[in-house]
Amino acid sequence: MTQMLLTYQPPYDWQWMTAFLGARTLQGVEQQDGDYYQRTLAVMHNGVRLTGWLRLRPLADVNSVELEISPSLVPVADNVARQVRRLLDLDAQPLLIAEGLGALAENAVGLRLPGCINRFELTVRAILGQLVSVKMAATLATRLTEKWGESVTTPFPALTHLFPSPASVGKLTVDDLRGIGVQAKRAACLINLAQAVEEGRLPLDEITDVQEGVRQLLAMPGIGSWTASYVAMRAWSAPDVFLGGDYLIKQRFPGMTPGKIARYAELWKPWRTYATLHLWFNNDWQPDTP
Repeated sequence: MTQMLLTYQPPYDWQWMTAFLGARTLQGVEQQDGDYYQRTLAVMHNGVRLTGWLRLRPLADVNSVELEISPSLVPVADNVARQVRRLLDLDAQPLLIAEGLGALAENAVGLRLPGCINRFELTVRAILGQLVSVKMAATLATRLTEKWGESVTTPFPALTHLFPSPASVGKLTVDDLRGIGVQAKRAACLINLAQAVEEGRLPLDEITDVQEGVRQLLAMPGIGSWTASYVAMRAWSAPDVFLGGDYLIKQRFPGMTPGKIARYAELWKPWRTYATLHLWFNNDWQPDTP
């Protein structure tokens, strides 16, 4: 087992991040256990797929995260550390972001952007989450994993599976996925996505131009603007994506048209992703009226 410390710039709202990840934990793959978050993962190394687990906990008094990884992942320790930095947004500069957001962020300067460890998993879960609750999306992802995810041995009883690979999801049929409760159009979308990733037509891990990545997602049947933007936020850590079409965001701007909301949000450039997070979780915020 290898252990390392990952540093970050304070402040950091660990209570918020722990609650966000905890509400979305995928049974068998992830667990929030007190201060610890742990999960299974697979990482490519010189053409070989290495599988194992990671376990982390915040050490707020020293502005660091303690990360442990399984012996099987030691050859890719630096890669895993980068993935954890992305998951927890450890490279963010919270004071700079708060300055850019002004009054919107003043009560929650430590809010970070939850990223992901596995971009394919995040994209699948975003599609499963269309028009259903967070809880239902997690249930569907759990069924998918139990049925088609690879079993893995870990020291943690709650961690039993890897999230299904693009290759395994790409081989499924619409009826397979309907059997676990996924609606037919969404099932076809997931299979199409998995095949595109597996064949290299949609290189989720290599996207460097976020706008181009969003265009590629939108070109796929069944992926709309909310899903593509959400993937850009959480899979590619894009700092300036505004989810103006989101139901809850629209509620924060009563009586305003989508165009007006988008113009208002220009205030928060280049941090509109963080503005979206603050709007989601700040029930008392109200727009200034001209």
